[in-house]
Amino acid sequence: MKLILHYLKEYRVYAVLAPLFKMLEAIFELLVPLVVARMIDLGIEQGDRPYIFYMSLVLLALALFGMLFSITAQYFAAKAAVLSTGRMRVDLFRHIMDFSDRSLDEVSSSTLITRITSDLNQVQGGINMVLRLFLRSPFVVLGAMIMAGSISLKALGLFAMVILLLAAVVAGLMKLTLPMYAEVQRRLEGLLVLTRENLEGARVIRAFARGHKERRMFAERNEGLFTKAFGAGRWQSSLNPLTFAAVNMGVVILLYGSGYEVSAGSLSTGEVVALYNYMSQILVELIKFANLIVQITRAYASVGRVQEIMEMPSDERMFEDAAGGSADMAGVSASEESAEKGGVSISRDDSEESAVPAISFRDVRFAYDADRLALEELSFTVRPGETIGIVGGTGAGKSTIARLIRHAYDATEGEVRLFGRRVQEIPDEEMARLVANVPQKAQLFSGTVASNLKIGNPNAGEEELVQALKLAQAWDFVDEKGGLSAEVRSRGSNFSGGQKQRLTIARALAAHPKILILDDSTSALDAATERSLLSALSEEKGAVKIILSQRTSSVMHADRILVMDNGWCVGGGTHEQLLQKNDIYREIYEAAR
Repeated sequence: MKLILHYLKEYRVYAVLAPLFKMLEAIFELLVPLVVARMIDLGIEQGDRPYIFYMSLVLLALALFGMLFSITAQYFAAKAAVLSTGRMRVDLFRHIMDFSDRSLDEVSSSTLITRITSDLNQVQGGINMVLRLFLRSPFVVLGAMIMAGSISLKALGLFAMVILLLAAVVAGLMKLTLPMYAEVQRRLEGLLVLTRENLEGARVIRAFARGHKERRMFAERNEGLFTKAFGAGRWQSSLNPLTFAAVNMGVVILLYGSGYEVSAGSLSTGEVVALYNYMSQILVELIKFANLIVQITRAYASVGRVQEIMEMPSDERMFEDAAGGSADMAGVSASEESAEKGGVSISRDDSEESAVPAISFRDVRFAYDADRLALEELSFTVRPGETIGIVGGTGAGKSTIARLIRHAYDATEGEVRLFGRRVQEIPDEEMARLVANVPQKAQLFSGTVASNLKIGNPNAGEEELVQALKLAQAWDFVDEKGGLSAEVRSRGSNFSGGQKQRLTIARALAAHPKILILDDSTSALDAATERSLLSALSEEKGAVKIILSQRTSSVMHADRILVMDNGWCVGGGTHEQLLQKNDIYREIYEAAR
């Protein structure tokens, strides 16, 4: 509730005017039965046509003003709901976009899509109905009961009993359906996750002939969603008949008792009609209020789910004020950089090593969870301009090193420095300019080749983009498709896997980073294209290049190579040195021959 009130504050004028105009409409509606009663008693029964005509004009005026106030209230309610929910959606999207890698690991993309679309739509509908009916319906019910009491005190008790009975029915159904609708949303989310997986992996599913199994799994989840939604809808649908039954029973009792009072002369015919109309108003408003309660229960469940995402820490990483100072790396010796518990340093021993390394890992340990360390006591330094290869099997810790370099995660122990500064001291904006990471799974966006390349450098000129494409060995196929203005469809579906990888490498090169990380990003390239690409990159001096791969062919020409195995650094040196002295590297090399 606090979350909704927070966003409604900015639109408090609309939020106040909507129920205010609804209350004015309700006042006119409560006056209608009294006007009808006088029309019957003083006009129809006495045959006073002018009076009947006059009262008809009064009824018409009440209807017109009531309609005007109702439309105005609907406008303000809709505006407050749409604007406040829109702001909430924008803030939720910004919050999600600020999530660190670890935060994104905790929730799936399908979950986030459901929260920002379906759940917020439920919240918007709930706000709209609350502003229109939450005060109006109780006001009309209470007002109808008071007006009925002013006509007949005996009818007042009957009205109170009917209202209490209906209130009990509504409260019971609300308590019953609230957890049901929460479960419906949870199952809907599970169905969306399965649907997304099947759409993204359609080719794989067909290749392994698993279509029938996936269809069966979808049918099972859909059946579970249907069962829960049907159960909640069944209880909700019982609301109207129960309400009608209670009110109509009250109407029967009212008419039966009023008949005797009319005969006795204590009630007039018009007053009986007025009491009946007030009972009908109570029926309509309680049905509206019951539907409002159902909408509130849905919105309440959705607000809780949205708030759950809002309250997640957008970024749990540590950041420090650069003014706090960073240690001078000039005095760091090779012995300090080497691991003490099985780690192997790949620091250069020559005296020409730069005083401030481009990258420095000091006794770094890292774990994605408490069960197992992904990196163990890793220490190494990289000089500016060097090309470093990191090779190892799946799960060896290669990608983890890349993530720690760009501060996607905080090291569990030890420290990582870039150009003498702790990564915690480098803001994300500066880090994005400093480090360009090219993952194995290429990600392109709908638009043009130029718009994709400019993501890393919006101010890049045409010559810069063409040069980046040529370095990435991508210019030939881009030129054939129309050059920089060539269309890129969603997720780059009109390019092959190798072409997408080269475009993402070109995007990184266009940003002119000081550190370029290629995280197995040539896996889809043929051997000749990969050699041409790596040869072209080796001629580019200045930037540090970190090449992560499972193949020795991708790293063999690097200045130095780091061999990773199960989170440990088990060797370091050049290609020739490692072939002679490192069994793991030799096994990887010979396996690829």
